Amino acid sequence: MTRMSTLLAVAVLATTMSVPALSQAADDRSLYERLGGTGPITAVVGKFVTIVGGDKRINGYFAKADLVQLKKHLINMVCQASGGPCEYTGRDMKTTHKGMGVTDAAFGALVEDLVEALDTFNVPAKEKGELLGVLGPMKGDIVEKK
Repeated sequence: MTRMSTLLAVAVLATTMSVPALSQAADDRSLYERLGGTGPITAVVGKFVTIVGGDKRINGYFAKADLVQLKKHLINMVCQASGGPCEYTGRDMKTTHKGMGVTDAAFGALVEDLVEALDTFNVPAKEKGELLGVLGPMKGDIVEKK
């Protein structure tokens, strides 16, 4: 997984997602199911990568990234983290981000971009919160302390 993949994956994991057409009554379903499955996850990740590409605060981190691989890894990461059938096979976050100099501000910008992508698809707050809770702990492996 490229460094961009990992940073985006962490951001995705550091936030949450869902799909607008989800039923609010089925709380016993997995987060993956409430997000709508792989299709909606793929749509949100695609939008997210587009937003990050246009974000001058952080797009330099991804200048040399393989966007096809990045999207694949991010989709699998979110899918797996939300209880879906996918398997994330990329490198761990610490290894991927080592030496990149990712700051708290850059990480925050990435999360903002993810939230924008999620909001584009009307992902409910509950699912955003759950996904953020699952993915957020990765921040410690991405942000480098000076």
